[in-house]
Amino acid sequence: MAAVGPAETARAGWPAAPSRGLVVWIVALGAFALLWANAATLAPWAQEWPRAWTPRIAFSISAFMRWLVDEATSGLFTFTEFTRFLSALVEAPYRFVLAILSTGLLSGQGSQAVQIAPPVSWAGIIGVFVIAAHAADGRRLALLAIACLGFILVFGQWDSAMVTLASIVVAVPAGAVGGLLLGLAAYRWRAFERAISPVLDLMQTIPIFAYLVPILFLFGFGPVAAILATIIYAMPPMTRIAVVALRGVAPEIRDLGRMTGCTPRQMTWRVMVPAAMPGLMVGVNQVIMLSLNMVIIASMIGAGGLGFDVLSALRRLDFGAGLEAGVAIVALAVLLDRTSQAFAKTTVQRAHADGAGFATRHPYLLAALAVVVASFLAGLVLPPLARWPEAWELSTGTFWSELVRWINVNFFDELEAVKNALLLNVLIPFKRFLLGLPWLGVALLAGVAGWTLSGFRLAALSVALSTLIAVSGLWEEAMTTVYLCGLSVVFALMIGVPIGVWSADRPRVWRVVQAVIDTLQTLPSFVYLMPVVMLFRVGDFTAMIAIVAYALAPAIRYTAHGLHQVDPKLIEAGRAAGCTPFQLLVKIRLKLALPEIMLGVNQTIMLALSMLVITALVGTRDLGQEVYIALTKADTGRGIVAGLAVAFIAIIADRLIAAGAARARARLGLSGQGGS
Repeated sequence: MAAVGPAETARAGWPAAPSRGLVVWIVALGAFALLWANAATLAPWAQEWPRAWTPRIAFSISAFMRWLVDEATSGLFTFTEFTRFLSALVEAPYRFVLAILSTGLLSGQGSQAVQIAPPVSWAGIIGVFVIAAHAADGRRLALLAIACLGFILVFGQWDSAMVTLASIVVAVPAGAVGGLLLGLAAYRWRAFERAISPVLDLMQTIPIFAYLVPILFLFGFGPVAAILATIIYAMPPMTRIAVVALRGVAPEIRDLGRMTGCTPRQMTWRVMVPAAMPGLMVGVNQVIMLSLNMVIIASMIGAGGLGFDVLSALRRLDFGAGLEAGVAIVALAVLLDRTSQAFAKTTVQRAHADGAGFATRHPYLLAALAVVVASFLAGLVLPPLARWPEAWELSTGTFWSELVRWINVNFFDELEAVKNALLLNVLIPFKRFLLGLPWLGVALLAGVAGWTLSGFRLAALSVALSTLIAVSGLWEEAMTTVYLCGLSVVFALMIGVPIGVWSADRPRVWRVVQAVIDTLQTLPSFVYLMPVVMLFRVGDFTAMIAIVAYALAPAIRYTAHGLHQVDPKLIEAGRAAGCTPFQLLVKIRLKLALPEIMLGVNQTIMLALSMLVITALVGTRDLGQEVYIALTKADTGRGIVAGLAVAFIAIIADRLIAAGAARARARLGLSGQGGS
C-alpha cells in the first residue's frame, strides 16, 4: 500500500501531522511538568543544587589572586612589581594631562603642593575644541562645541569635567591602540581570533562592577585603577570593529600592496590600516562612548570628576545636583561623539605641494596653539578669562529637587497604589513562580529552545551555561535576576514598541523622539535611580522602574528602524490589495520589521542586565547585589563568579534571540540573511 503524503492527508480531511519542533516542545513541556511536580521527592538535586556539591570556585579564585599579589614571581620581578610598573605607565600621562586641564603644574604632594604654572584656561580649552570641531565638520559642529562646553562652564561643572576629560584623554588612546593590536592579531591568525572571541563575549557581558573587583585588589584605590578598568571595558568593541574593518579592505588594495613589494609590516601599517581607517574611527568612537559610560562606576574606586559628583548626589538623594552633573556628562559625550564621527567621515586627505611650509600643512594646529597662548595672556589681564567666577554660575538643581519633592508630597497615595498593585499582582507572583522552578527543568527548556532555533551547538551551550549557574550555588540569585530583568524588558517593550510604531511614519515626531532616546542612552544610569528612590523608596519596584527607563531606548530605536527598512513597494502592493492601515501595519510592516525588532529586544535585555548592578544600590537581592557586595569587600572570587553568572544569562539570551532573528529573516527571505 502506497504511503500517504501530507497533501493527500489534507485532501482526505485528516489533520496534518505536527512539525518536529512542535512534537519536541510538547514532549519537553510534559517532561518539565513531571519534573516540577515530583522533583522534591524523586530527585531533590534537580530542584535545588546541593550546597555540599558546590565547588569552591570563588574561594579558589580569591586564593589565586592572593597568591598573585603575595608570592607570584617570574624570577626577574614579582607580579606586584609588574602591576606597579603598569600603574606608573598610566599615572605619568594622566598626571601630565590633568596638570594641563585642571590642576596646573604642581611642586610637592597633597596639601603641601604649590602651583608652579596654571592650567590652560577655560577660554583656551573651548577655543581648541571649537577649532577641532570646525576642522572636522565646519561651523555647525563648532557651534555645538560652544553650546556643550558653555553649559558645562556656566553650570559650575567645569573643574569636574576637566578631571573626567583627563581620564578620557588617557584611556581612549590606550583602549583604541590595544583594541587595534588585538584586532590585527585576530585578522592575521584565525586561531587567535577563535581563542579571543569567547573572551571578548565575556568582557562585553560581565557587569562593569565585576571588572572593578580584581582591579581594585591588584592596583588599589585611585584614578589609575579606574583608568585601567575603563581601558579593559572599552577595548573589546574596538577589537571586533578592527577585524571587520580590516577584512572589509578591497582586494584590489591588498593586491596593489603585494605588487609594490611591501613587507608584512609595510602592508599592515601603510596599506591595510590607512585603507580601513573609516571603520577604525567608528571603533574609536565606540571606545570614547564606553569610556564615558564608565566614569560613574570608575568614581567608586577613586576616579573623581563628574562621576563622583553624580555618585555623591545619589548618596545624598540630591536629584538636582545629580541631574546637572549627569547632563554635563551627556554634553561631554555628545561633543566627543559628534567630533569623532565627523573625523571618521573625513576620509579624503588634502594633498600638499612639495616644499609647502609647516603653516600651510597644519593651519588648525597653529590656530589652536595661538588660541591657548592668547587665552593665557588675556587671563593675566582679565582673571575671569582664566577662571570662571563662581558668582556667574547658574544652577537649576534646587528646582528639580523641589519638583520631585512636590510630586512625592501631592501624589504619594496614587504612587503607592500603583506600586502596591504591581507588586502584589505582578512582581511577587512572577518572582515566586521562577524561584519555584527546578533548575534542571529550566536548563532542559533552554536547551530545547536552542535546538529548535539553531541546532545542537546552541542547545549544548544553553544547557551547559544554565548548569554552570546552578553548580555555582547562585541559582536563586540568577532567577531573581531573570525575574527583574524579564519584567523590566516586557514593560520596556510595551512602552517602546508602540512609540517606535507611532513615530516611524512621522518625521518631525521621530526627530524629537530620537533626541530624547539619544539623551536617555547617554545619561548616566545612576541618574535614573535618584528620582525613583525619592518617589518609591528602595526595593524591586524601584529597581524595575529605573531599568525600564534606562533600557527603553533600543526598543524604540530598533522598532522605528525596522519599519523604516520595509520596502515601500510591498506597502503599495498591500494598499492595492485593499488592506486597511491596521492590516498594513500588522500583516506586512511589523512582520517584515520583526528581525530588527528582535535585535532591539536583544539590546534591551543587554542594557537591563547592565543596569542590575546599579540597582543593587536600592536593595535588590539578585546577582547584581552579589557583585556589589564583592566590590565592597574586595572579594575577587565572589565578584567574578557572580559576574560570570550574569554573563551566562546574557549569552544565552543573546544567542537565542540572534538565532530567532536569523530564522525570521530566512523565513521572510530578507536580503540574503539566512538562518539555519
